[in-house]
Amino acid sequence: MTEAEYIVVWNRCLDIIKDNINNQSFRTWFEPIRPIRLENNVLTIQVPSQFFYEWLEEHYVNLLRKTIKSQMGPEGRLEYSVIVENNFDADKRYTVSYPTSSGETKAKNPSVSMPVNISRAIPNPFVIPGLQKMQVDPQLNPGYTFDTFIEGDCNRMARAAGYAIATKPGQTAFNPMMIFGASGLGKTHLAQAIGNEVKVNFPNRVVLYLNTERFINQYVDSVKDKSTSDLLNFYRMIDVLIIDDIQFLADKEKTQDAFFHIFNELHQANKQIILTSDNAPKDMKGFEERLLSRFKWGLNADLSAPDYETRISILHNKMRKDGIELPGDVIEFIAHNITSNIRELEGALVSLLAQSSLNRKEVDLALAKQMMRNFVKNVSKEISIESIQKMVCDYLKIPIDQVKAKTRKREIVQARQISMFFAKELTKASLKTIGMHFGGRDHSTVIHAVQTVNDLMVTDKEFKIHIEELKKRIAMSTA
Repeated sequence: MTEAEYIVVWNRCLDIIKDNINNQSFRTWFEPIRPIRLENNVLTIQVPSQFFYEWLEEHYVNLLRKTIKSQMGPEGRLEYSVIVENNFDADKRYTVSYPTSSGETKAKNPSVSMPVNISRAIPNPFVIPGLQKMQVDPQLNPGYTFDTFIEGDCNRMARAAGYAIATKPGQTAFNPMMIFGASGLGKTHLAQAIGNEVKVNFPNRVVLYLNTERFINQYVDSVKDKSTSDLLNFYRMIDVLIIDDIQFLADKEKTQDAFFHIFNELHQANKQIILTSDNAPKDMKGFEERLLSRFKWGLNADLSAPDYETRISILHNKMRKDGIELPGDVIEFIAHNITSNIRELEGALVSLLAQSSLNRKEVDLALAKQMMRNFVKNVSKEISIESIQKMVCDYLKIPIDQVKAKTRKREIVQARQISMFFAKELTKASLKTIGMHFGGRDHSTVIHAVQTVNDLMVTDKEFKIHIEELKKRIAMSTA
């Protein structure tokens, strides 16, 4: 087949996959995939790493099997081409086949083993044995652990990789690990959680966390004191080096050069390197290309803004930690209105408790709304699935509990479908989450509801008028 044809087949597969998972998971796990050929009813896709392949096989194998079957027929098969990039063997490709027929089993491991375990055969001749016995304060916050790092679609891959590193620092393919994302999304928390877990698992390992500004100051002082060799010797003894906000090395050529040599020696000695940044390496400016290429050697893990369910979990975790209880509607209100990052989310909770204590008022929804006006300026309100359900049911004069029930009365079914349609269009909730709000229905029901409403809008002018009127009312409620 021609190149255009296999790309078209994969794009059709992506259209189906996108409707069955949330946007963040789609961006993380499917946008990086590239189709490379289609021969003998076998579609070959290229994935960035062995970890990537294993994650797809563990979490999305059934979805991939059904999608390939729907687009290529019962004989359709999927084949992975796994790219491995490191400083020894750049851009090697190993291929594994996955038969999608329901009666067949998963393919065996590739005949050439993947570099998940990196050999320690290359010694570091620069390490002074006596230095390994020195005590180094890891500079870690003991509160930053995996237990307090709430998992969600926004961070699941990064957390899983971080935990794997903590069990085998320097011995996985995730070296270095670059954690990137906007401010307040948990980069520092996750990086330090890895360090704390390493200290639990390997008490004798030397772990060090520092921000880039401190590293820059160390280097500047070493140049002034003519002691750069001492600085390099110090870093050679670190087993796990965690550097926060590495983007601040931009345009600092001499400091980059020093870090380049430290990076090389640690990496060659199979010491673990963990970096955080506000951007992915491909978007970082002011860095030498040789350094950027090393940032890409291991795993680049993206942290995005938490979805509604994750925000609820974060608030509940904060409440448990502080030993407090708040009404459910207050927690939901905060989670709906603070969507940008975790730091602001927890800050809103602290602000609410402070107002309650100082003004001697009970924490309720009214106080939460008052706090929100003072805490967040010009915040755009996020519509909730519950509010959509209420407005649709009020408009159609149907009890709200009926749309969550199992009844198949025509007017109830239509109200449910319209509510699902607006939930899909106006919220960031996944299909699975939307279905849960309607009596635990699955994602296929939501897809069917959205398609039904779209079809009726095309064929029934009166129905379309009602939908447009409802959309105006919902828009006015968020203004």
